[in-house]
Order: sequence, then C-alpha cells, then structure tokens
Amino acid sequence: MPQNGDSDPKKEALNLIDEDKKKPSRRERQRAQAAEHKTVEDQKKEALDIFEEEDQKKAAAVKKTEKSGKVQKPTISKLLDEQQDPEFIVSGKSSSAASEEEDDGAVVDGNTISIKPPIIVSVLAEKMGLKPFEIMKDLIGLEVFVAPHQAIEPDIAEKVCDSHGIVFEREKREKGGGVHKVEEVIEEPEPEADEPEEKLELRAPIITFMGHVDHGKTSLLDYVRNSKVVDGEAGGITQHIGAYRVERGGHPITFIDTPGHAIFTEMRARGADVTDIVVLVVAADDGIMPQTIEAIDHGRAADVPIVVAINKVDAPNADVERVKRQLAEQNLLIEEWGGETIAVEVSALKGEGIDDLLENLIVVAEIGELKADPDRDARGVVVEARREKGRGTVATMLIQTGTLHVGDYVVVGGIRGRVKAMFNDRGQNIKTAGPSLPVEILGLSELPEAGSIFETAPDEKTARQMVDDYERSRNDERAGGPTLEDVHTRMQIGQVKSLNLIVKTDVQGTVEAVRGALERLNSEESRVNIVHAASGSITEPDILLAVASQAIVIGFNTQPETGARALAKKEGIEIRSYDVIYHLTEDVEQALEGLLEPVYEDVLEGRATVRAVFSLGRRNKVAGIYVNDGAVTRGTTLRLLRGGKVIASGPVGSLKHFKDDVREVATGFEGGVTIDGHTDYQEGDIIEAYRSERVR
Repeated sequence: MPQNGDSDPKKEALNLIDEDKKKPSRRERQRAQAAEHKTVEDQKKEALDIFEEEDQKKAAAVKKTEKSGKVQKPTISKLLDEQQDPEFIVSGKSSSAASEEEDDGAVVDGNTISIKPPIIVSVLAEKMGLKPFEIMKDLIGLEVFVAPHQAIEPDIAEKVCDSHGIVFEREKREKGGGVHKVEEVIEEPEPEADEPEEKLELRAPIITFMGHVDHGKTSLLDYVRNSKVVDGEAGGITQHIGAYRVERGGHPITFIDTPGHAIFTEMRARGADVTDIVVLVVAADDGIMPQTIEAIDHGRAADVPIVVAINKVDAPNADVERVKRQLAEQNLLIEEWGGETIAVEVSALKGEGIDDLLENLIVVAEIGELKADPDRDARGVVVEARREKGRGTVATMLIQTGTLHVGDYVVVGGIRGRVKAMFNDRGQNIKTAGPSLPVEILGLSELPEAGSIFETAPDEKTARQMVDDYERSRNDERAGGPTLEDVHTRMQIGQVKSLNLIVKTDVQGTVEAVRGALERLNSEESRVNIVHAASGSITEPDILLAVASQAIVIGFNTQPETGARALAKKEGIEIRSYDVIYHLTEDVEQALEGLLEPVYEDVLEGRATVRAVFSLGRRNKVAGIYVNDGAVTRGTTLRLLRGGKVIASGPVGSLKHFKDDVREVATGFEGGVTIDGHTDYQEGDIIEAYRSERVR
C-alpha cells in the first residue's frame, strides 16, 4: 500500500483514463508553445532542419532486429521489492524524489524533445502536449505499466514519441559528467507493422501437420513430397531440410516438417508465428487420441485454420463416422454436418484423397489472402540448424517477407553471418529466395535455435550493432508471464479480456470436473479461457504452450516434471498446484475480482529416488533414497510422489546416512529418510524436499 502520502498508482491511472479527453490537438499545442519563443523565420529554419535531419535518418535507417525470444511480459511479483504497489510494473527505477531534486531537464525544440533521465511519465506528457493517461495508454500497448509519477526507460520514451511523430533525442547521465546527448551511429526504426498494400503480393501458404503418434503424419508428408514436386523440375528429391515446397495446379504450397506440436509451440514461444494452416491428421482406425486433443489445443492457441485429414480410410477396422463424431465433441464440426471444419478422407499408403486435400488447402489459403512484400529486406524464421563437416553451420530458413540474396548479412538474435551459399529444398544452388520459400544457407557463425527470427542488415557494421543491441536488451529484459495477482489489473486497463489457463490433473475423470468448475466463473466482465486441459504431470510442452499463449499453469493433484519446473522458472511462467477444488476455484475467482491474497510458493530443495524400503519393527518403515538433485535437509517439508501423484507430505521424521543421524544428504549420496506420520514407501517413489517462500 502506498505510504507517506504517496498516491495509489492503480487508482491514479484509472482516474486519469476516465478523465475528459477533449483538449486542443497535440499539433496545436506544439505550435502555440513554439510561437511563444520563436519568430517566423526561426520556425522556417527549424522546419528545414527537421526535414534535412529526417532525410539523413532515412538514408541511414535499417530494419530493427526482432528478438529470438518472445518479448516477455514483466511480472508484478518480481518487482514487489522495488515498488510499494504490486499492481503496477515500472520500466526503470521509480524516480519521484529524483525529479524533485532538480529540474526535469526537458528541452522542446519544435518537433524534437530532449529529456535527461529520469524520464517521468507526467513530464514527458507535458512536453509532448498530451495528458498523462494518453501516454499511459501507449505504454500499455508496449506492455509497460506505470503511474504518472513513475519513470520509464529512454528506449520506451523513444517509441512513445515516435508513435506521435515526435523525435526523442536520447540522453544519458555519466558519473560526474552531467548529462549529454547520445550520438546514434545507427538508427533502427520499428519494422513496418503494415506494409503498403500496393507492394504486397500473394504468397504460398505455410502448412504444418500435427496429430497423434503413428497416425500417419510422416507418411502423408512423404507422399506429398515425393509425388508433388514443382512442375517442370528434373530429377528427384536430393535432401531433406525440414521444410519444402510443392505445387498444385500452379499454386505453390510450403510444408514445415516438424516432429509434432511441441516443436510447433516452441517456435511460437520464441515469437515465430510462422504457420498459416494446421493439418490435423487423425487415423480412421484409432480415432482421436490424447495427443490429437493436444494438437487441437495447440492449433487453436495459434489462432490458425485447422483442416482435418482422416487418414487410413482403407484400414480394415476404419470407422470414419466415429472420427467425425469425436471431432464434433472437440468442437470441430465438419462441413457436411453444418460446421466450418474441412475434413478430407485420405490414404497415405495408396495416395487416395491427397489431391483433394491439397485443393482444400489452396482454397483455405485463398480465403486468407496471404500476402507479403518481396521487394523489402528479408525477414523470416529458422526452422532448424546443424553442423556439417566441410560446410560449417547449416541453417534452414523460411522467408516470411522480403527477398534473401547470397551475400546478404544475416542477424539471428545474438548470431550474425553472411550468406555464402543458398540451396532450395531439392539441393539446387540458388541466388535469391522470396516469401514462403524454404532454403538452406551457409555462413552463420554459430548454431541458431529453431524458431528464432532472422533479419538482414545492409553491412557488417550494422549487423554487429544489431547483435550488440540484442545482447543489451536481453540483459535488460524481465522474463515473466501473467500471474493470478495481476489478472484483474490487466483486465481493468484493457490489456487482456480473459484469463488463459492450462490445466493438468491426476486422472482424466477430473479434467472435465475442473474445467466445468472454472468455466462457471465466467461473467460479462471477465472470463476464463482454458487453452489446454489434460491428465498427467506438467510437462515442458505445457510450459512452452503457456509461454506462447501467455497462460498460467494449474496443476490439480499433479506436479511439474523436473524439466518443466526449470523451464517455467527460466521463462517466468507461474505454476499453481492444488489438491482441493474449491481452493482452486476460489483463487481464480478472487484473481478475476482483484481480491487475491499474497501466496507462498514451494521452493524445491532436493529430489531423491526411493531405491529400497527397510522395516523397523512391525509398523515403522524407512525409505532408502538416492539424492538426484539438490539435497534432502532437516527442517524441510517432504513430498512423496508416485506416478506423478502426491501420496503424502509432511516434515522430515528422521534422516540418516548409514547409521548416523545427519542434517542433510546431498546430491550423489544415499541415505534413509522417513516422512513424519507416513509409513507407505515403494521402490521408484520420488521424494521432494521443499520449503515454502512468500513470493507475492
């Protein structure tokens, strides 16, 4: 809570947004302000200088590198120790006191603003001729949440000014040296959000196949790839590069060959929304399986059309009608039943229905009017990368817009290089590659991660600068996804309209019960959106989906796997575990209403495997353990897991190394342990040692 007379940032922000927005335009205020201090001749000279400066900037401008990881939304919980009010995120340090110690240092020169740090929101608004709430709305769009009296970083201020047609001259403070302007060697404007319509041309759709294991994804892709090479091409397929192009009736189609939805979502989690259409492969003899449901949820989270390929229709026990009913149960109502989902019956073994599938994909693509500008600098996605003897780093790139040339400088996050050679999916050496074309390139200095965004630079100096900027911004990023605590605030300011959840439970029967309980919390003002719900432990693909869809992970009578826990910590994804359903619904309801109390989080101290069980008397048993990670320590709480389900929990009853009582058993050592009040241990059980820590 605010103290010492400080205002409540949340209340202040909301009050400001509700203020009367009627006032003279920004241009009018700027003109009036400038007219008070400048003659007509001065204004003319100033205007000419501005135009000249803009021309110079345009000549030197390059496209800004999109970061390989998705720009993470900062969490409120990570800044509780920095701010008194946990409902707002501050980009930069709070500087109310600093702003009072000295003049704001702002200089307004026509259409140029220069402010020495700290840059206070209210001061910036005044110099721009705007109300603070207008600046705050711009900041919300940049996923920065501050009160008017708080500070923002120069990079953020520059973006806000740029959106209003104002030049922000960056300044920095040096120790003992006062404030001076930073001379930018390279100006990196934001990539065009909307490319000029007259420059856009139709491009090939990009297709990803997903579905359950052994339902025929690979067989379908292989059949399409080997039988539908581009018309007029001589020779066969010489290599496999993870993506390839086919042609049907003069319409090119690009396919991404990924192992499954996990990789698809991992690419999305890194900011690569590369797929235009998802083909859901369902075997007619097996029907919809758990992985099929996961694929459906992942495709929906990507917000792309789903076309169903019912495969193996020639199998002896094929039941196409059953598959159609199961699709309807997953809210995929096919066209012949009055729905909008296209379903095609195919056989990868015999090639039946493949032409019909391709024709339907072309129709869906035409409806989407997929376009790109081939004349701009290339930008796209890394599909995969590897090292080859004699060739060095080989990266498969998928061009999304623009044209890539041999000799172009390429930047992928913190990796740079120059395209030495380029090959299409048939191994042919090519010089250029346009939108939706998959290519292999040689010349990168290191291996980039799949899903990373690449861009081109005009020269080596610019490429080096882009890498430096990326490394600097990565160090400054605050990783994190949404939390239950900040949901209400985000909804109030219009940033989100629903609470995205990924739900995992111990058994399948519990899934629908939890789903139903959560969906009953929906109202006109707020709603719960269950992105994915399934039984089993919380896995790494669940965390990746949470990153991609900005969701919170809910576990009911189940726990995260070790890899998932580590990935969640790295990505700043919140995992909530419950064993009582009304506790779960109560927390979600209070989060929607903004009433959620501070919570405590289990911090894992150690993880051990039960290798033997020893009897001490008739009733008492001791678990013989081997510590895999961390340490099992007296004073911690123990949790016994069996099949991913929590069997028991409680304080350490006894802890021994051989016959000696010890304070801890560290990684790589064996010992004996009991959980106070529990005697049922089995070989293969997992024991986790943890302590509770208040996190919000």
